[in-house]
Amino acid sequence: MNQLNSQSTAQSPSAPLLTVLVPIYNASPYLRQALDSLAHQTLRDLEILCINDGSTDDSLAIIKSYQASDPRFRLLDKPNTGYGDSMNQGIKLARGRYIGILEPDDWLELDAFSRLTQLAEWHRAEVVKANYFKEFATTSTTAPQTAQTTAPAPKPSKTLKTSEIRPRDTGKLIDPRHDRRVFTFAPAIWSAIYRHDFLLDHHLEFLPTPGASYQDLGFSFKVWALARRVVLTDAAYYHYRLDNVNSSVHSPGKANCVVEEYASIHQFLTDHHLLTEFGHTAAAAKFRNYHWNLQRLSPDLAQPFYRTMYSELKAAAAAGFLHRADFSPAHWTALQLILKNPDLAYRLLRLRSRLKS
Repeated sequence: MNQLNSQSTAQSPSAPLLTVLVPIYNASPYLRQALDSLAHQTLRDLEILCINDGSTDDSLAIIKSYQASDPRFRLLDKPNTGYGDSMNQGIKLARGRYIGILEPDDWLELDAFSRLTQLAEWHRAEVVKANYFKEFATTSTTAPQTAQTTAPAPKPSKTLKTSEIRPRDTGKLIDPRHDRRVFTFAPAIWSAIYRHDFLLDHHLEFLPTPGASYQDLGFSFKVWALARRVVLTDAAYYHYRLDNVNSSVHSPGKANCVVEEYASIHQFLTDHHLLTEFGHTAAAAKFRNYHWNLQRLSPDLAQPFYRTMYSELKAAAAAGFLHRADFSPAHWTALQLILKNPDLAYRLLRLRSRLKS
């Protein structure tokens, strides 16, 4: 049975400005660093909703230790039902005007949410999207737990700031119907904040597939398809840890999750009568993601995945959803080769994969 334990309800009857969702499953090695970065945010008017998804390590005890000393921490303790269901429950239980997300093995700059909510309030934005830092571990993949203080935990040995959002984009208010570049951004859903009522009014949810991956793909695309007021900033506040970038390379279940995500996007666009408007945008996003995944899958998974990719590209071409303007020159060339000579295209893609590895 799900248990929501909140020590802040009685003490803070008014809704906070922001709710941070922290979906947690066996995250104890890094969890204190993540929660420290929330406890010490310069924005004090927030609640931190920790969603414990049936962890079997000491994550639950760590969460409770923070909850005991800070009434802004709330705990949803539930059986293991997967990331998507955790996030959906969190969105429904959140009380903040805005929703932020922190994965339990990442961390935030301490002024992250004060800066992002300022932009959201100033522009009456439904979404505020920022760049982020990629943290690469080149040695140990296990970080020591830190005491509950502001002292930083040891950081990975290489940091790279993303640059999808350009300096000239900062403070820019856009409508994704007219500025489709946001659909080419990596689906880094945690480098943004979202107006809570925008998510609820449009029933924007994650696929609740237990044990699934890539659930940020569908959520991100659906947000862009429905948002009308999006603010961008080239600042970066979120530190995204890349310890195990190949975790889905050998997993057939995870390899198929990306297919399920794009099937859900197609159904979403159909249900919302948006297929004509966004079908070609979805097809281009699908190809970019499939193309990337194909080159990193193990050989036993690559071939069946490629058959699915080829079949879906043929269907997209027949439906008139492949528009040259949506693709980079390199991707358009690869796409044409796949459609004209799929066997040769597959061999070339796998050769490129071996050369990269």
